[in-house]
Amino acid sequence: MAKKAELLEKAAELKLDVTEKNTIAEIEAAIEGAAKTEVAEAEVVAEEAEVVAEKADVKTAKAGKRSEKALREAEEEAERLARKEAGDTSAQGDEEAHVKKGPAPKVRSKLERRGKNYRKVAEKVEAGKVYNLADALSLAVETNPAKFDASVEVHVRLGVDPRQADQNIRATVALPNGTGKKIRVAVFAPEADAAKALKAGADIAGDETFAKQLEKGELNFDVLIATPAYMPKLGKFARVLGPKGLMPNPKSGTVAADVAKAVTEAKAGKVEYRVDKQATIHLSIGKVSFGAKKLQENAAAFFASLQSQKPSSLKGSYVKSTAITTTMGPGIKVENQAN
Repeated sequence: MAKKAELLEKAAELKLDVTEKNTIAEIEAAIEGAAKTEVAEAEVVAEEAEVVAEKADVKTAKAGKRSEKALREAEEEAERLARKEAGDTSAQGDEEAHVKKGPAPKVRSKLERRGKNYRKVAEKVEAGKVYNLADALSLAVETNPAKFDASVEVHVRLGVDPRQADQNIRATVALPNGTGKKIRVAVFAPEADAAKALKAGADIAGDETFAKQLEKGELNFDVLIATPAYMPKLGKFARVLGPKGLMPNPKSGTVAADVAKAVTEAKAGKVEYRVDKQATIHLSIGKVSFGAKKLQENAAAFFASLQSQKPSSLKGSYVKSTAITTTMGPGIKVENQAN
């Protein structure tokens, strides 16, 4: 009985659920199980302390596999693999993804993002209205928001396919009143022809001297005119002249035997126009200072030339839309002038 009393006291200290009704063997088994549990818990605490100590001793590197970023990514990858093995397919951060977002930011219209002067003159153009050519040019002169003498431009969208050789529109037109720009003309021809070109008003003309300027990359001109015999000599400069649109071409009238006549036409306002990849032609027909009457004469000459270039193989409408605008002004829709 004394042994049982001692075992009951020890069991009471360990807070075990045993009474005098239990046998000595049952009390001893309960005490032994409690002792093993305490030992196991102590071992777990010791292991956790060792892990914490190891992590504290790890020194991270600035870069590489031991950097903070690499260690953090490794832990995230381990967590991802653990979730995958457990069958958890939900992506991390789903909670944030389902959070209700705030109202969408207000985006101003294109007109509101324009300058004050532009918005003021744009009020004169009726939205959706198609003007006749005379009214459109008069309105273009009134709606120039720039303080300088802006160019008046014509933009024509055609129904052609520029990839087809017979529909790749390219031509020249002599504007009766010029473009309002000072055109610098260069001539590459024999000395005798170069002298005639200089008398006709050419800015640069020559033979070998001019070729040396091209070799140095000096392109101090807007139009280059050459004689047919001198075209092969320009072949080595094609990579320089071609991207800038300065390579002479028979279609543009810049390859001519009579260089004096070609210079006179270029100075008088002969301009080249061509369709781009989007089947659109862009051309400046003068300055705001010209006034509506002179601009209308230039525009009429351009549209007459454009009509003469209509491909015979074209099916459907030739001109889809036309617009008039100044350099920085609003666009004005115009009735078709070439159909």
